[in-house]
Formats: sequence, structure tokens, C-alpha cells
Amino acid sequence: MILVSGATGTIGRPLVRLLSAAGVPFTALVRRAEQGRELGCPHVIGDFDRPASLPAAFAGADRLFLTGAGAVPADGEQPMVRQQLAAITAARDAGVEAVVKVSVWRAREGARLAEGAHATIERALDKSGLAWACLQPSGFMQNFRTGAGSFTEEGDLIGAYGTGRVSYVDTRDIAACAAALLTAPEPPAGKHVVTGPEALDHAEIAAKLTAWSGKPVRYVDLPPDAFAAKLAGQGLPAAFATDVAALYAEVAAGALEETTDTVERLTGRRPRTFDEFLSDERVRS
Repeated sequence: MILVSGATGTIGRPLVRLLSAAGVPFTALVRRAEQGRELGCPHVIGDFDRPASLPAAFAGADRLFLTGAGAVPADGEQPMVRQQLAAITAARDAGVEAVVKVSVWRAREGARLAEGAHATIERALDKSGLAWACLQPSGFMQNFRTGAGSFTEEGDLIGAYGTGRVSYVDTRDIAACAAALLTAPEPPAGKHVVTGPEALDHAEIAAKLTAWSGKPVRYVDLPPDAFAAKLAGQGLPAAFATDVAALYAEVAAGALEETTDTVERLTGRRPRTFDEFLSDERVRS
């Protein structure tokens, strides 16, 4: 049985739909009963912030989908690290055989923010004795719908990417890769960088958003320091804003422009393009 954490998130929801459609036994791990009822699938209550709630939630699971939302560090602490280490301990104690974790592209020890936090969790997985695999996605196309992609009050796209290109990936394709690994006959293994089929700069994305919405959308580019100051002005800790700006500078230099064949290799079909993502969003709306 597969235990799906993050089942109400942008990757967890399509994963739940895929497993349901395939008739694969799974249970969604949710923090509140109403979340499970809204998903309409088997569910258990558990919270990574309450480790005592996890043994009962993990009972009977043999594979775990491990993900969780990031958070602004408080006093240097990365909440995600604490939460996912508790989940790994619970999985090992419950006899889970294998874990498929959503990490981040370019996760590495000593790196800033999520890249360093995910590397710490990956190292803990490697030492846990569990079989494991990591999906390391590029940026999410869905960020341009959920608001995680930054927009001005006028509706223009804003960032500090320069002309850097990003191989954004649809979270439904990440979910399909997770489903393939979780249901494989052999325990999953390896690190898999997951991208879309093309790398776009943000001026090109703004043009696509314009064509999709029928409203003019520009890309407004700021120097990294100016973008950090803007984030700090919105109430984010200054050190956090500075680290975010440094990551933007890396993207501007091409850190996320590569494309990979991971989606096709794991699922047997090509990843969705940004135009296909927007077309599906038009149907949803």
C-alpha cells in the first residue's frame, strides 16, 4: 500500500487521481479529516509536525510518497527538514520499504534555502536503510496560476531572471513520474531531474500569458538586489530575501535551462509544453 503525503498539493492531487484511476491501493495522509473527505479517497490523519501522530498513520504502508510545502526559515531553521526527517523515521519504524521523495533540482550540501534543505533530507534518506528515489523538478508551470510566480498589481510578471531560460514542468508530469516509481515492481532508486520539453525566458512566458488571457502581460525584470529589497519590503527576513535574490541570479545565468528525458523515460510519453498547460487551464476556467 502506498501512503501519499502532500495529497492536497499541486503534485499530490494529480498523483491521487492517477493512482485512483489505475486501481492502485493507496492512502492519503492529511492533517484534517475534512481534507480527506474533500479528496474523496482513503485517508488517514497525521502531521509531520506531530511525530506522535505518525506511527498509526504509517501502519500498513510499504511505499511512501514524501513531499511537503516549503516555508520561510525562522531563525535559521528549515521547517521542512525537521518535518521530513520525522517522516523518514516514522517510515523506517513502520517497516516501509521504499520512499519516493520530491526534492529540488540542484539540491546540494551547503546551498541556499530549499536546495540545501533538500540535500540534507536526501542524505538522511541515504542513511536510513530504506530504498529511495528522488524527483528533482525544475520550476512548476502551476506557479503561474497559484501566485507563486510573482506578478505586479497591474498583472505583469516580475522577477530577476534576466534573459535566463527555465525548463518549467507541469506538476501533473511530476505526479506521473512519481506514480511510475511508486508502482514499479522493483524498489525505486536514483535521482531524476524532471523538466518540461522546452526552456523559455520570462519575456516569452509573458507573451504566452498575453495570448492566453487576452490581456497584455509584460515581463518586468529587476536587478537581483532590487528584487531582494522588494521582498524585504513585503516583510520577508532580509537574509532570506538576499538568498532568494542569489538564486535568481543563478537562474539568470542558465542554472535551470537544461531539458531532460525523465518524463518520457519514466512514463512513456512526452512532457506537456507550456502552451498545453495554458490550454488545459483555459478548460479548467
